[in-house]
Amino acid sequence: MFYDQRMTVPDSPADLRDEYEDDLRAVVDQHGVDAVAERTDVDRETAEALLESESPALTLPEAAQIQSLEDGEPEPDEMVTIACEHLLLGMSTAVLDVDAIESELEIELDAKEVQQKLEQRAPMSLEEFVHIQYVIADGAP
Repeated sequence: MFYDQRMTVPDSPADLRDEYEDDLRAVVDQHGVDAVAERTDVDRETAEALLESESPALTLPEAAQIQSLEDGEPEPDEMVTIACEHLLLGMSTAVLDVDAIESELEIELDAKEVQQKLEQRAPMSLEEFVHIQYVIADGAP
């Protein structure tokens, strides 16, 4: 699950996103597109795209809403909080600051934006989360 603490990552951020999309796809497949569209903020077209192995634009809260449809999962807001706390913990473990993360990111985010997203003061997409998480886990000893 995306909110788990990661100490290792696959070969690329794309591979990491694929892992998370596979998890989300399984939830959509199990519960159905209609249920996802009715019980989350994710629209039907996005749920269908995910089910069809596409990589639709999702926010971190939307990914959490999908994942929360599974039995035993935390509430979506709690999942997002856990995920961001694990990123901050990972930064401590890897001895990284936001400037170091910015310099390693393959996407365009400056250090201030990274900080705001980690602190949940700015919205974060699943794509941004994956890239930040990848840099942090890849830098862990």
